[in-house]
Amino acid sequence: MTDLIESPFGYSDGDVDTNRSDAVTLNELADQRYSRRTLLRGSSAIVAATMGGSLLAACDSNDSFRADVPPTVTAGGAVTTSGGRLVTLTGTAYDDKAITAVAWTQTAGPTVTLSNANQDIATFLVPAVAQQTVLTFQFAATDNSGHTSTATTTVTVNPPALGFTAVAKNKLDVVTVPTGYTVSVINRTGDPIAAGVAAYKNDGTDTNFAQRIGDHGDALYWYGLSATGTRDPNSSTRGLLVQNHENINDQYLHVAGATTVNGARPESEAQKEIDCHGVSVTELVEGANRAWTVKQDSTFNRRITPATAMAFNGPAKGSDLLKTAFSPTGVAGRGTINNCANGTTPWGSALTCEENWAGYFRRSGDNANRSAKELTALSRYGVTSSTGSYGWSTVVAADAANTLFRRWDARAGTGAATTDFRNEPNQFGWVVEFDPYSPTSTPRKRTALGRMGHEGCWPGAFVVGKKPAWYMGDDSRREYMYKFVSATAWVAADADATDRLAIGDKYLDSGTLYVAKFNADGSGTWLPLVFGQNGLDGSNAAYPFADQADILVNTRLAADKLGATPMDRPEWTASNPVTGEIYLTLTNNNAAGRPLNGTDAANPRHYNDPKGSTAQFGNPNGHIIRIKEADTEATSFTWDIYAFGAGADLDKTNINLSSLDASNDFSSPDGLVFARATHAGGQVKPMMWLQTDDGAYTDVTNCMMLAAQPGTVGDGGARTITNTGSGGATATQATRIGAAPGANLRRFLVGPIECEITGVDSTPDGRTLFVGIQHPGEGGTPAAPTSHWPDSQAGGAVAATIRPRSAVAVITKNDGGVVGL
Repeated sequence: MTDLIESPFGYSDGDVDTNRSDAVTLNELADQRYSRRTLLRGSSAIVAATMGGSLLAACDSNDSFRADVPPTVTAGGAVTTSGGRLVTLTGTAYDDKAITAVAWTQTAGPTVTLSNANQDIATFLVPAVAQQTVLTFQFAATDNSGHTSTATTTVTVNPPALGFTAVAKNKLDVVTVPTGYTVSVINRTGDPIAAGVAAYKNDGTDTNFAQRIGDHGDALYWYGLSATGTRDPNSSTRGLLVQNHENINDQYLHVAGATTVNGARPESEAQKEIDCHGVSVTELVEGANRAWTVKQDSTFNRRITPATAMAFNGPAKGSDLLKTAFSPTGVAGRGTINNCANGTTPWGSALTCEENWAGYFRRSGDNANRSAKELTALSRYGVTSSTGSYGWSTVVAADAANTLFRRWDARAGTGAATTDFRNEPNQFGWVVEFDPYSPTSTPRKRTALGRMGHEGCWPGAFVVGKKPAWYMGDDSRREYMYKFVSATAWVAADADATDRLAIGDKYLDSGTLYVAKFNADGSGTWLPLVFGQNGLDGSNAAYPFADQADILVNTRLAADKLGATPMDRPEWTASNPVTGEIYLTLTNNNAAGRPLNGTDAANPRHYNDPKGSTAQFGNPNGHIIRIKEADTEATSFTWDIYAFGAGADLDKTNINLSSLDASNDFSSPDGLVFARATHAGGQVKPMMWLQTDDGAYTDVTNCMMLAAQPGTVGDGGARTITNTGSGGATATQATRIGAAPGANLRRFLVGPIECEITGVDSTPDGRTLFVGIQHPGEGGTPAAPTSHWPDSQAGGAVAATIRPRSAVAVITKNDGGVVGL
């Protein structure tokens, strides 16, 4: 929303021809004409022709000119606005001669930066305030005689508030945003990011994805660059966009979809599919009219793929559990895969998280060569496939020494672990740190943070003298929430270090990993996953742990032993930059994972949300839980549920517990990010972006992104609900519910057909928003794609055979204000 201050200045010349001669003399007429300030910015040909040279020579009885009069100015009327919006100040200046200078200055209130302060029209971005605050501005004009006049106006500022009309649910094949916003598209699957790489044809014939944008773009983050190409966290016009590439739509990567020949995948197809995974780093620059471009030949551009060299760090480094034919010492690895959510650090490194990696591996028929312990671990992590998701292990490589395909075969032979790849699954499931500013540096897998289906790894507050913490979800039904607390207290100077991975060693290689237990009374406990404590040792019957490395490689089994609370598919975590509270999305659960008599206070619902004629029992719409700690070192917390996903038509007493309506109902929350604290959207009452990865509500709408301004833990109260099972049986469940979001939660964006909305970040000034659009048209075929996005975003006719691509939507507010406010 733009707030405009302007004040039209009207005037009348009168009627010279009807002035009565007995009332007005020529000299008096000249005085009147000059005193009315009919000139804007100096003389005018029209005035000269009207008044004539004889008028300019007219004399009064004293044969002298009347004294020059200062300019007449106005500064516009007072307005009321709120933080993050753009205000336009419009001044007017009139004089009978020339106006030589005008200037806007601020005279009261929090300091703002005025653009075009030496022009009639100036603008500024409204700062965030905690309570209503008045800003005062003065407009001054000086004429060529040196006379100056001033006028004053006021701008009353309220705290930041959502400033857009909610987008309606829809099933269109475009990214729909509110009126007043513009969408452009960058970083499409296959776009080249190195000099000399050909444009993407998008017909299945393209190759060299090691130098192209990968598929299934997921979590993303902006890392600023200075004009000279060094790290600048505050830059909003040049920077690096780091994005995960979680998975693939293999049907669109090949001419006629993926193929298998005599039981084996073609090497060229498998290579393309593998390279489409991982991470991309691309340099972005803002140009004229706020248009964003990707610098294809930037030296910062990089693809990190499943083949990129990796180093293991932390307690599991060198463990027997990490040793393979490729890494017989267990200190090195290759690549990262199924990168979903992310994390970051104040020293400028990126964290990428390996999520559902287990299904890529082939493993069956080797039980005789496995110990009971190994079989327990493999089963707990789901490494049970007989082929692997894409059959990469079946490739017969042209180079017999190439083990990049063989590595996906995790079957154990009769020899030592270093003769095969039985331990290759243990090399995945980690948080990976890398330096986006150093494209040749080796990423490091931080084993102290545990091995699981890492959805994300978001930090809490960094307070000098306190040990920082990172919060994590394990994305599978009935898995857990974790946090890692560093062994080292935060030192502010480390944020400016240039050896960023060395700082990562300092904070991420030693510390304590905890798992969460949620209690019915709204309290909670962080349980330490430490060898030798609480039965985490060789005496554990289900899985005897050998050492701390064993606990970190098999984190899920350790959490099981401690009695952590199984959650409804824990995914992204996010930290409120003002309150420090931690939010966790719980995407959904089915009836098997959350049965009628298997609910608890933190996962309280079992209900049916029918999709057409198909019943969906369990918790198909998900919810968002939040916790409050004394600080990042705390071992206890309080909690409540911020919002429950539900259609607006569902029962508000027992299902739609957050009283959602048509402007804000949602299903299956996934991506979750708070606005940066560097702009008004992340200050006072920070804005939170909520994204969906839904299948339960897609008969009504495509996936979406909402904006929210949440309250705090405890702003609601206790509630007891009645759940209903498929046979009509009921059960009650007590829980803790936050205040209904109301107008502080509304739909900002709806994506194209069959997409997931995932990944969001802004420039530090909040004026450009980057949003990941993943797998549009995922249910289609090469011959009949079900979406044509992003080509469809431009409007007009699109060929029916145009294949969809994942991409990043760039969203800006037309007036230049902070997106969302």
